[in-house]
Amino acid sequence: MSTPTALPRFSRIATSLALAAAAVFAAPAVLAQGKVAMLLPGSINDQSWNAAGYSAITKMKAKGTETMYSENVAPADHIETMKDYARRGFNPVIGHSGRFLSAAQRVGPEFEKTSFIVGSGGAGAGKNVTAIDYDNAQVGYLMGVLAARMSKSGKIGSVNGLEGLPNVVQQVGGFRQGVKSVKPTAEVRVIYIKDMEDAAMAKEAALALISGGADFVFGKLNAGHNGIVQAAKEKNVFTSGRSFGHAEAAPQNVLASIIEKWDDMYVAAAGEVRAATLKPELITYGYEAKGGPGADLLYAADKGYSPVVPKEVVAEIEGLKKKFASGQLKLSVAREDARGGL
Repeated sequence: MSTPTALPRFSRIATSLALAAAAVFAAPAVLAQGKVAMLLPGSINDQSWNAAGYSAITKMKAKGTETMYSENVAPADHIETMKDYARRGFNPVIGHSGRFLSAAQRVGPEFEKTSFIVGSGGAGAGKNVTAIDYDNAQVGYLMGVLAARMSKSGKIGSVNGLEGLPNVVQQVGGFRQGVKSVKPTAEVRVIYIKDMEDAAMAKEAALALISGGADFVFGKLNAGHNGIVQAAKEKNVFTSGRSFGHAEAAPQNVLASIIEKWDDMYVAAAGEVRAATLKPELITYGYEAKGGPGADLLYAADKGYSPVVPKEVVAEIEGLKKKFASGQLKLSVAREDARGGL
């Protein structure tokens, strides 16, 4: 096992190792002899997106896979950081954001024996670039149903970043569809901000929605999501989280969090790299996936929803999960569904 190191040019780098034998996705034991590297767009302490990626790397460490990670990787450094890891023999090299897809597509042909995995990427590419994601539309839809059932004003807001990114379109569009499925007359106002990491900007946007009558504010941000939670707590309205920490910070306001199982998904994909079975395509883990989804609605590790959510609403949402799993309910989300404004 190696100790933390730092690359002089590209952000802080530390070691970690890998393999959580997820109950949901069975990964080959040979992963323990591999080397896995991960690039993250923000801080591992954001209690959101980057923390989820770091959790996967941490679980890999526990099983003995040699790993390294770089956090706060700036766009200008995407390509060179990926190349550096590939030269060092890391395989796969994971970019924990769809923002790394372009770099992976450019670097892939130069390192044909290295697999590049992009979390929340929109598509695979070439011979060795694979995108993986949970079904953003499904969990967005479920949260939309929850928001509609719990809203008294019929006005619901959403604060998000990276407008137009495929997974953002799917989750925000799914959310709007979910709201409208049970409350067609509800107003769903969507705001996009420039920075996924800017909590102050997110809070300002959330407060604007609340001042306009919104009593539930949804969102898809990284560290910026903390701003949504802060605004909801200050104004005593409902919101959603992206980690258990969000519910702990505002237990009366966060009704459930979208908990992403990136450790399971990355371990499964890395195992396929070792087995030489990983395909260069988009792999999506939804409720219909064998063994379970790549994300779920949870309030705490042992609880699905806040105590204030009525039992009948919980039953309705759990019933929708079963419909997704059976194929009875399928979604088709268009860019228009995720539009800004009403």
